[in-house]
Amino acid sequence: MTATATTLTRELDRRESDGIDVRLLWREQDGTVFVAVDDAKTGEAFSVEVRPGERAIDVFHHPFAYAARRRRRRRPPAAPAPAVAA
Repeated sequence: MTATATTLTRELDRRESDGIDVRLLWREQDGTVFVAVDDAKTGEAFSVEVRPGERAIDVFHHPFAYAARRRRRRRPPAAPAPAVAA
């Protein structure tokens, strides 16, 4: 017999506007809270984990801002622009 692990994720809140579905989710197994975003128009989908010190409701209401902030922090320093010959 094979043991099967089941991860239960509960939906705490949900909103939809203009084809963008935003869900506030809680993974019971490890206590992780995250926001899942699905844009039906563009097909873009992503999730943002709520970090310690953050308010889940703020991440839920502003997931694009939190996702953008985290992408900026992960980027390596920009290389200097190449010189342009006149």
